Amino acid sequence: MMLRDATAALTAALAALYPAHEAEAIATLVFQQLLQLEPLPFRMAAREAVAPEIMTQLPAIEARLLAHEPVQYVLGTAHFAGMDLEVTPATLIPRPETEELVQLIAQEQASRPGRRVLDVGTGSGCLALALARALPGAEVLAVDISAEALAVARRNAAMWAPMVAFQQVDILTQLPAGLAPGALDVLVSNPPYVRESERAEMRENVLAWEPATALFVPDEDPLLFYRRLAEIGAQLLAADGVAYLEINEALGAETAALFTAQGFADVRVVADMFGRPRMVRAARGGGVGEER
Repeated sequence: MMLRDATAALTAALAALYPAHEAEAIATLVFQQLLQLEPLPFRMAAREAVAPEIMTQLPAIEARLLAHEPVQYVLGTAHFAGMDLEVTPATLIPRPETEELVQLIAQEQASRPGRRVLDVGTGSGCLALALARALPGAEVLAVDISAEALAVARRNAAMWAPMVAFQQVDILTQLPAGLAPGALDVLVSNPPYVRESERAEMRENVLAWEPATALFVPDEDPLLFYRRLAEIGAQLLAADGVAYLEINEALGAETAALFTAQGFADVRVVADMFGRPRMVRAARGGGVGEER
């Protein structure tokens, strides 16, 4: 079977679950991964036959996809900030909006070498590894409550950023070991922020597969992680340190207010590329600050 026909067949099968454009994107990703082809060579190979050993893998892959399993878990990898990262159901799948958080931090901090960074709730390690690569000489510590997620993050770090350090920490009740007050320049986190009442708006491939503890917070206290992060930031960030957080777009003002209440001088809700309020940037001083 030619590659274009095999891709079309998988697309047609997935159209029962996904919009046409998304089904095609998933099918394309599957064949790009199986054939180890970048987008341009993939398009150029459209009329070439797919090897039998590749085609024999398709039924099992298609069955998993039709069971709503995310394609990133099926393939075992997710692309993020120029890296192909291992992901498993112990870790969230990195999203494009999280790459925007990396871009914001790099834009503000890359000219300041030797940044000391704490990533809270690292999951696959995507934020920590991307920042270690984007910030010259950065000292990056990544923490998570999940031993399974940390195992994945360490494997990713061995491939992409071996200088990153890891600790298992319950951030709601503990602080990372070895960090003195004022020890950090950057605090970054993509913590759980989806309210339980928002489950009904989410798709089966997220609800049934991605780790609920990394996604959901109770409706009665949806900002519990941000309240704790504001406390930690006030304690551990240097006078010119900055916290950067991915947020629930429905709770931007409320999230920002927590950091203002902790004495952060410059707190802003930042929109993503689609104009949605998806990040909070909170500086201890009036901005990124003066060089020390």
